Amino acid sequence: MNNKSENDDLIIGILESVKTIALVGASANTSRPSYGVMKFLLENGYTVYPVNPGLAGEELLGQKVYAKLSDVPSPCDMVNIFRNSEQAGKVCDEAILLALEKNIQVVWMQLDITNDAASEKATNAGLITIQNRCVKIEYQRLMK
Repeated sequence: MNNKSENDDLIIGILESVKTIALVGASANTSRPSYGVMKFLLENGYTVYPVNPGLAGEELLGQKVYAKLSDVPSPCDMVNIFRNSEQAGKVCDEAILLALEKNIQVVWMQLDITNDAASEKATNAGLITIQNRCVKIEYQRLMK
């Protein structure tokens, strides 16, 4: 008997199809969740573009850091948000504006980040949205 939910199937589909991720709110602090998630994603074959205006131009885990989502030079399948719930709305707005140019398919708000209005707006713009979930935890739960 299959006990997976439809939501699990959606997340598995995302994790299998996504190859490039813009990680907004990346941190150089090794104790921050965004650092650990970025490291994990890189170790599991994803291309990750860290986004943090305070670290722009520097390298984080061997990857150049960008000031904002629009500065990322390549298409990215997913925007992974490590900002508070209110700021997540601004990131979603930027992702919606850049969706065609950057090939953004998914907006993923990390654990404890929810913004229903932003999620609805992104969904209405044709993006898949995930809220209040950790991509690393979901990967370990569903993909290993």
